[in-house]
Amino acid sequence: MKLLTYKTQDTEPRLGFIHNNQVIDMEDFGEISNFPLPNDMLDLIDMGFEIIEEITEMVAETPENFFEEISYELSEVTLLAPIEKPRKNIIGIGLNYTEHVAESARTLDTTGKLPQKPIIFSKPPTTVTATNTSIIKNTKLTEQLDWEVELAVIIGKKGKYVANAEAMDYVFGYTVINDISARDCRREGQWIVSKGQDTFAPMGPYLVTKDEIENPHNLNLSLKLNGVEKQNSNTKFLLFNINDLIEDLSIVFTLEPGDIIATGTPAGVGAGRSPQEWMYDGDVVEATVEGIGTITNTIKEI
Repeated sequence: MKLLTYKTQDTEPRLGFIHNNQVIDMEDFGEISNFPLPNDMLDLIDMGFEIIEEITEMVAETPENFFEEISYELSEVTLLAPIEKPRKNIIGIGLNYTEHVAESARTLDTTGKLPQKPIIFSKPPTTVTATNTSIIKNTKLTEQLDWEVELAVIIGKKGKYVANAEAMDYVFGYTVINDISARDCRREGQWIVSKGQDTFAPMGPYLVTKDEIENPHNLNLSLKLNGVEKQNSNTKFLLFNINDLIEDLSIVFTLEPGDIIATGTPAGVGAGRSPQEWMYDGDVVEATVEGIGTITNTIKEI
């Protein structure tokens, strides 16, 4: 199921899902089905993945004409980030594609050695923005604004010391994140100033539940800047796959429903190019993950 957070000219943010290429309001669908459903993505995730199975069954049993008064054309709504206000920082994973490790060593202050354990950082909730919004480039802080397309994993249930083989049981779904990075803002090896500025985590356009993705370890991901392809790879090249990440992270801290893990970016970032490339005012960046969709953002300098 493709889930989304959206608004119209007449509504505050609402929860919906895609059915027959239309947006169906989740709360309204619950009313016509006599099955109370929430109006917020985190509240839905808190209900457990089983709720998706129940909703899918109800959709299949609902006559098509019942959807008419609770649906919108995609052109009628504004897509928001699937999780507009995460409860906690987004968990970022650094240097998680082999070729990106190599390109980072050439141009940044990394060693070039393959990490023996996942490299973990975080991005505050205020980094989140939606598709078709601006990424703010604060020229008082950075002149080296870079892109990083990533598959993001949404956790569906509480987990501590999760076994590798059971990790997928803790996944609710997936989305796209562009891990925007200010390369000249790292401080003594710490990344949060580089990664954590407002609007530095464009996310969306949908949250796709795990049953829709046959194999998350075989998804194409790519990125274009002003229509020119800069990144093109596949999640099969992850150094630490999703099972590995959930196992490791759950040893470090408890994973909870709604937690977001950005799994890392492949080669092709601006910092790794010769000469290096950066994003400037008016540039348009498009990040795509197979089976989920594309998020498009415009750089705005202040």
